[in-house]
Amino acid sequence: MTALEVLRFWFEEIEPKQRFKKDSKFDALIRDRFGSTHELAKQGLLYTWREEPLGALAEVIDLDQFSRNMFRDSAEAFAYDSLALILAQEAIRRKLDKELEIGHKAFLYMPFMHSESREIHEIALYLFDQPSLEDNFNFELKHKEIIDRFGRYPHRNALLGRESTAEEIEFLAQPGSGF
Repeated sequence: MTALEVLRFWFEEIEPKQRFKKDSKFDALIRDRFGSTHELAKQGLLYTWREEPLGALAEVIDLDQFSRNMFRDSAEAFAYDSLALILAQEAIRRKLDKELEIGHKAFLYMPFMHSESREIHEIALYLFDQPSLEDNFNFELKHKEIIDRFGRYPHRNALLGRESTAEEIEFLAQPGSGF
């Protein structure tokens, strides 16, 4: 598997709406097709991909996006968020994001949105505040509002073995509280 194969799948082979829709068949497809690549990524063995902007992006997509599909409804769906964030931070430090087209940048920045850190969400607002990323910016505002209110994503609590507060339980009962 190559970085370009990951990107071809994510940006060309699938419909954009598939990326964020809960679909067990799609999840299985990602597990079957990219499971071995994900094993390499989580062990840090795709380090050569980081030499190029598209390779760095592919590794982040694998750890940040594919994890959510491969391990949906389990704690492991979020287990690689910190690693994806560190890789995204490093790519941005190296200005690799400046070499990506706008639609690709959004996925390099996504680990910032998935973070449960208020400080990281301040950076996310800055990153997503670009022409053609308005939708992502608005989603980030919604995510940040939850982090500012609770300091975490309450919808992850059960999967991560965290006890929900009364306020979180009330929030989760509201229509549209999840993503």
